[in-house]
Amino acid sequence: MTAEREAEKGISEIVGAICDPIIVFPGGWGDTLPDWLKTAITLERLVENMKVIKGEEMTGTDAEACAYLYTASLTQPLDHDWAQIYLYIATKVYEKQRTPQSGVTMPEDIRVESLNRNQEDDLNRLKRWIYERRAKARQECDRGERRQKKEEKAARRKAEQPTLFEF
Repeated sequence: MTAEREAEKGISEIVGAICDPIIVFPGGWGDTLPDWLKTAITLERLVENMKVIKGEEMTGTDAEACAYLYTASLTQPLDHDWAQIYLYIATKVYEKQRTPQSGVTMPEDIRVESLNRNQEDDLNRLKRWIYERRAKARQECDRGERRQKKEEKAARRKAEQPTLFEF
C-alpha cells in the first residue's frame, strides 16, 4: 500500500471513530442508549486507533460490545454465556466511565470479573464483527459520496458542453 493510501486510511479511521454509526441489535432499541455510553464509544474508538499505530489489529471496543449486547438483551433473552459476557463488559465499561468521587459502582450481585475461554472467544468475535460492520458502513457511505460527486461532475460537464446535434 502506498504511503498516500496508508495516510488516507488512517484519516478515514480517525474520522470513523467520531462519525461511524453505532452498531446495535435490530429491534428498535438503539435510540435508548445512554449518552454516557455513546461518549464512551467515541473515546474508546479513538484509543483503539492509537493501539493500531502500535501494530495491534483494529477491532470493536468494549463500549461498542456493551451497546450491542444492551440492545440485544432488550430484544430477546440472552443465554447464560451471553448474559455473563454482557455483565462482564458492562462492568468494565461502567466502572471505567464512573468517577471515584461519584461512589457509583456495579452492584456486587451482578458484577462479573472474568470470563471463561469460550466466552472470551465469543466476545472477541463479537468485537471483530462490530468493527467489520462499522467499517463496511463507512465504505458504503464513502462510495455513495464518490458516486454522487461523479454524477454531479458529469451533469455539470453535460450542461456546460454545447449540444452539436439535436434530433
